[in-house]
Amino acid sequence: MAKRPVSLTLRVREAAEALGICERTLYQLTAPRGPIPCVRIGRGKRKTVLYSVDALKEWVSRQAEAQTMEGGAC
Repeated sequence: MAKRPVSLTLRVREAAEALGICERTLYQLTAPRGPIPCVRIGRGKRKTVLYSVDALKEWVSRQAEAQTMEGGAC
């Protein structure tokens, strides 16, 4: 049985699900409006938006670190 390759990127729905937020919130947090970087592939209105798994992990780590520094807890 062939092994499925590990995905380097996630589509909007997958990324939102992984972060535990809705797609609308993810769009609001997506660059250039927000701090989460993405890659847009294609032309015109129907560009595919992809999120790097590594970039998402890094963003979550920065958010956790910022909360720790502020003394906030979940």
